[in-house]
Amino acid sequence: MPIHLLWGDDEAARGRAVTSLIADLIDPAWATVNLSRLDGNEPAQAAQALEEARTPPFGAGARLVVLQRSPFCNQCPADLADQLEATLPLIPEQCHLLLVNAAKPDGRLRTTKTLQKLVKAGEAVERSFPLPAIWDGAGQLELVTRTARELGLGLEPGAAEALSEAVGSDSARIASELEKLSLYSGQGGGPIGLAAVQALVGGHSTSALAVGEALLAGQPAEAIALTDALLEAGEPALRIVASLTSQIRGWLWVALLDQRGEQDVSVIAKAAGIGNPKRIYVMRKQIRGQGGGRFLALLGQLLEVEAALKRGADAGDAFRDGFLLAPALQGNGR
Repeated sequence: MPIHLLWGDDEAARGRAVTSLIADLIDPAWATVNLSRLDGNEPAQAAQALEEARTPPFGAGARLVVLQRSPFCNQCPADLADQLEATLPLIPEQCHLLLVNAAKPDGRLRTTKTLQKLVKAGEAVERSFPLPAIWDGAGQLELVTRTARELGLGLEPGAAEALSEAVGSDSARIASELEKLSLYSGQGGGPIGLAAVQALVGGHSTSALAVGEALLAGQPAEAIALTDALLEAGEPALRIVASLTSQIRGWLWVALLDQRGEQDVSVIAKAAGIGNPKRIYVMRKQIRGQGGGRFLALLGQLLEVEAALKRGADAGDAFRDGFLLAPALQGNGR
């Protein structure tokens, strides 16, 4: 009863895992009859996946049923849950059911609990592929090193850090850049070095969070340059404003609650609307020494930018004028 549960928002890594499993299990000569690809968004196809998983393979190799967007661990209807529980004991040894979904399995569902019991018993395999948040530098570095490992490539520490800074959390681009780098520097069989990354990979990745950090550091010119890069990459101006507003409001909440003596990061995260409480530790370091007035002033700047954009101003001019408002960029604004 081989069951494979793959989840996480790293679509590129999930895809590589599916491709690898197909290569391991399916005899190419029998792929047309032993490999099925179905879409769990359609209830009929989810039920069909369970039916096909009970059918022994033809010819050589195993049978593999791939169900993308699997509903079985997320909002699973009762009838499908019943079918899954009835099907699991009937899956032949040479048949594999691969359940793939971007969302983390809902541990409250009975289907998830059933599959987790199989994982603990060694009758199912669970693999997660979460993308790190754009503020999580350590997580982005781990994503680069893990992707290189999955591709069978060696990567020097300095090269890993440079690639992480250049690409961020773009998993598909990381894999593409690594393959390109392996062709460029792999003739000698050694690991990819820093010089190769600097020669072939473009400049640093840019996000609205980096813009906010530049504003917080009192570096309007850097903030304007980063914003121009985002606009040139096609990022909508109002989306940049919304991201910055959310970021600075989060800083404001953390600063105010710290001033009140609140120590529970879960309480702070909930009040600030931050999904991952671990981010509070990072935010505290970012805003150390800053008062709430500074963040209110930055929010005022963003309000000016938003008003200018909605009046039809050029996006670049709106950000330049708003970010160069001197009062908010001097001192701590306490």
